[in-house]
Amino acid sequence: MKNMTLKNIAAAVDGELFAETADEEKVVEAVEIDSRRIGKNGLFIATVGERVDGHSFIDEVFKKGAAAVISEKKVENPVGPYILVKSSFDALEKLAAFYRKQLTTKVVGITGSVGKTSTKEVVAAVLSEKFSCLKTEGNLNNNIGLPLMVLRIRDEEAAVLEMGISHFGEMTRLSESARPDIAIITNIGTSHMENLGSREGIFEEKSHITDYLAENGLVIVNGDDDILGGKTEINGHKVLRFGRGENADLKIVEEKSLGLDGNEFVLSGRVSGGRLKAAASLVGSHMVINAACAAVLATELGLSSEEIVKGIASVKAIPGRSNVIKTKKFTIIDDCYNANPDSMKAAIKTAALAKGRRILILGDMFELGEQERELHREVGSFIKTVGCEELITIGSLAEEIAAGARESGVENIHEYADKAGFFEEAERLIKADDTILVKASHGMHFEEIVERLKKAEEL
Repeated sequence: MKNMTLKNIAAAVDGELFAETADEEKVVEAVEIDSRRIGKNGLFIATVGERVDGHSFIDEVFKKGAAAVISEKKVENPVGPYILVKSSFDALEKLAAFYRKQLTTKVVGITGSVGKTSTKEVVAAVLSEKFSCLKTEGNLNNNIGLPLMVLRIRDEEAAVLEMGISHFGEMTRLSESARPDIAIITNIGTSHMENLGSREGIFEEKSHITDYLAENGLVIVNGDDDILGGKTEINGHKVLRFGRGENADLKIVEEKSLGLDGNEFVLSGRVSGGRLKAAASLVGSHMVINAACAAVLATELGLSSEEIVKGIASVKAIPGRSNVIKTKKFTIIDDCYNANPDSMKAAIKTAALAKGRRILILGDMFELGEQERELHREVGSFIKTVGCEELITIGSLAEEIAAGARESGVENIHEYADKAGFFEEAERLIKADDTILVKASHGMHFEEIVERLKKAEEL
């Protein structure tokens, strides 16, 4: 890791280095907060979590060959060098910001209320056609995960990083760690309304992705979003827009749904040759939007139409994100990683593409603030516009989804307080050859439902 000596690290995190016999110029090879991941010459940052205090593993990581430890507690009888700091989490962010300044890697930062992960997957797949590329792993997109991802960059030519926030002040810190060259804002929705108050508040916070944007940095936004669509600059940075509307710099001019097998579409405008025809196996019209985003970015970075088309075609769904699973008995749309009103409606529209009986298993959406019940009821009303054969709701907030659906004329509604109640009646409700959408906020743990459905013999 370039310039990551113990001396430089201590200075970067405003810490005091205790290293009586250690070489201050020793370079660390990796940075981790999980002691299980530490290897030879790694740097372990000891943090205090809800269930585990990383300081209790300091002796263990030195036995594994760690080069040094960052600690917010004075270490008695240390067996290796350590850097004492006031806050280990603050040190992690400061260290990521220091390391990022040493890199020449082109960094793409992605934020937005919906679609960060799926957009990241498409963007990374397309950029990988031309560049060596790192992308955010799992859910490492917050003030802990994002700095860790920055510290995992090595010689890659590009890095695609998710940047997720839920409170005011978080995006500036993420931006300082990532220092993106290009920022993408997928949309401004209603997730985290509980903390950010309004969509205008959400935009205000997410726009801070530009706080440490490169001087000649570019912002790419969804031109169909009513807040983003009218922007030609954000905080002094040039904006390019993708979408279906007239103000898009890269416009989706044709699209054909292949049902649950994906989409074919044509993009026109800011792409090589002015027109590009592509196909993606990812389902749902929102996935075409993600592909358009990737295309306008890739064009700016010099990729050819052929590279963009090939990259889009290579994208595969990931568990919990519009992932179509075909078993011997059912077709499952696994979209259970997280949920808010916008993503819930998009998933319901995706389920409507299926042939035969469509079953919606929907649960609570969290962090929606004072409007949470109204927003759940709105989702229920939306179901009537696309239809379904059975609506199953699970959870106390999801009762409002059922209420909104019932008021709008949806029939065959089944309400359950918890997953156990649903499992008791699942065999009666779900039949062979059904297509089943499973979606709720992550805290509802609907992945348990997906696993039960995959094991059809248990129903």
